[in-house]
Amino acid sequence: MRDEGVVLLTDRLILRPHILGDFEDSFDMWSDPTTTEFIGGHPSTREECWSRFLRYIGMWPTLGFGYWAIMERDTQTFVGEIGCAEFKRDIVPPISLPESGWAITRRARGKGYAEEALRAVLDWADDSLEIDGTTCIIAPDNRVSRRLAEKVGYECVGSAVYKGNPLDVFTRKLGTLVPKKAS
Repeated sequence: MRDEGVVLLTDRLILRPHILGDFEDSFDMWSDPTTTEFIGGHPSTREECWSRFLRYIGMWPTLGFGYWAIMERDTQTFVGEIGCAEFKRDIVPPISLPESGWAITRRARGKGYAEEALRAVLDWADDSLEIDGTTCIIAPDNRVSRRLAEKVGYECVGSAVYKGNPLDVFTRKLGTLVPKKAS
C-alpha cells in the first residue's frame, strides 16, 4: 500500500489530500460554469463531481501521486484543486505521461494561487516521482492556463482531440521547473 498522500506548504497555501469534508467545496467549484468553460464546456453534475472526488482520493494509495485540495494557509478556505494524475483518457493521440491539472475557485482567481500551487507540485514531482515528465492538456482558447503552463516550463508539443474537443498538449521533463521571476 502506498502513501495516503503528501502535504505541501507554500507561503500562502496548504496543498493536502482531499478529505470527505472537501466535497461540497469541490462540487461548488466544478458546478460553476466559469470553472468548466475550458474543461469539458459544461458545469459538472453532483454525480460527476462525486466520481471525480473519489478518483482523486483513490489515486494516492494506488499510484503514489494524485490531486490535492488547495487551502489558504491563513483562513483554511478551500480555493481549488491541483495535482498529477493518470486518467487513462481515450485521447487521440494517446498521452503516455501523468497529467498535471488545476482548477481555482472563482473567488480565488487572480491572486497567483494557481502558479504558487503548481510550482509546489512540480517541485515535489521533480524530487519524488520516478517518471520522465508530466503533460497537461489545455483548450486552445484558455489563454490563462496556457500562459501558466509555459511560465513553469511546459512546452506545446502538438494537438489532440478528447471527447470531440480540440486540445493542445504540453509536456515538461522532470527537473525543468522554470524559476519564478522576481517581482
